[in-house]
Amino acid sequence: MPQFLSKAGQYLPILIDGVVITVSLTIAALVISTVLGLVWALMRYSGIGALVLISKTIVNTVRGIPILVQLFYIYFVLPELGIELTAFQAGAIGLGIAYSCYMAENFRAGLEAIEKGQIEAAQSIGMKWPLMMRRVILPQAIRTVLPPYGNTMIMLLKDTSQASVITVAELTMKGKLVASSTFDNMTVYTFVALLYLALSVPLILLAGYLERRFGTR
Repeated sequence: MPQFLSKAGQYLPILIDGVVITVSLTIAALVISTVLGLVWALMRYSGIGALVLISKTIVNTVRGIPILVQLFYIYFVLPELGIELTAFQAGAIGLGIAYSCYMAENFRAGLEAIEKGQIEAAQSIGMKWPLMMRRVILPQAIRTVLPPYGNTMIMLLKDTSQASVITVAELTMKGKLVASSTFDNMTVYTFVALLYLALSVPLILLAGYLERRFGTR
């Protein structure tokens, strides 16, 4: 144990740099996935045939392709089409698009949980669709969406490790670099696991709180 702790000062500064990138990548991908997921859900909820078909096609297509393949495509193939992205940008976009499908299902569940009577009441007083969404539907849907949204954040945080395959210098990549240079695999990857746990625990507690607060009626 003393030897393990003595190495913390040597390894942790490098790994903390990876933590910063992991958190930044998580936030960027979370924003992208939330915005896109809401768009896909609203298209599906609109009842307009063409929009419903487009939404279903996008969600099913993206869900059917592994995240690693999506990251490879964005980082290695798009430059051949003239779209140059940094590794971090490709990672954020790839994870954001992949997780937008999970977000879309969360949002769709929240939207469909609204009682039809409330929608009919809003329509009866002359509310247009945008105003009805803003004033009636979305505020109530958020209560249903928040618990699974918290769980999705935890999944996204852990899946940022997949961005290491396109050279994003997040926590897993930093761990690999330190382990390969020191050959101290046990200590390095123990630190990496503990750091991921330290990042995840607040989100786990938040998700638990949201489930208690909004998960029961």
